[in-house]
Amino acid sequence: MKWKQLPVGPIQTNCYILWNDEKDCLIFDPGAEFHRLHAFIGENGLKPHAVLLTHAHFDHIGALDAVRDAYKIPAYVHQKEEMWLGDPGQNGSYFFGMGEISARGAEKLITGEDILKIGAFSLHVLETPGHSPGSVSYWLPEHNIVFSGDALFSGSIGRTDLPGGNHGVLLESIHTKLLVLHPDTIVLPGHGPQTTIGAEKDSNPFLEG
Repeated sequence: MKWKQLPVGPIQTNCYILWNDEKDCLIFDPGAEFHRLHAFIGENGLKPHAVLLTHAHFDHIGALDAVRDAYKIPAYVHQKEEMWLGDPGQNGSYFFGMGEISARGAEKLITGEDILKIGAFSLHVLETPGHSPGSVSYWLPEHNIVFSGDALFSGSIGRTDLPGGNHGVLLESIHTKLLVLHPDTIVLPGHGPQTTIGAEKDSNPFLEG
């Protein structure tokens, strides 16, 4: 399994493309700059099957409609943030002065922790609220990776001062859903460089309060 990290948009949100040997791919958090995403997929002959959102803040959804229009694939988001996609007030774009960023409703709603089967891919949905009410992480245990969204970063954690954020809930999510994974698990966060569960357990200064 291979992946490409594309930092996009004004706050450098990580969009990820994950693909297998057959060139089937999944797209995570297409926040902006669809042209870069589209170019990479075309240059590598990849075949998108779905787009998955870790949450519905504006910087993770800005290119969502462009992706769906280009590849005719479904989008997945937690049901708690379904309405955020079309609401610039809730998705934060209005609050941050980014104009009115919105997207159509998702084709697939995540209702709880589950295993998503998408083509040849199998992803465990981990509910990791705190940064936002419907934040999720996508764990692929057989490949030792987890897409943590804005829950856990390298040396930091997600902010909780936005609508629906809760610091205590975020810490509980991180401790009970992410830090229990194998220490060698590669963490692919919504911002910044990749890390590992072990590295964050050892040195992240924000995990205790």
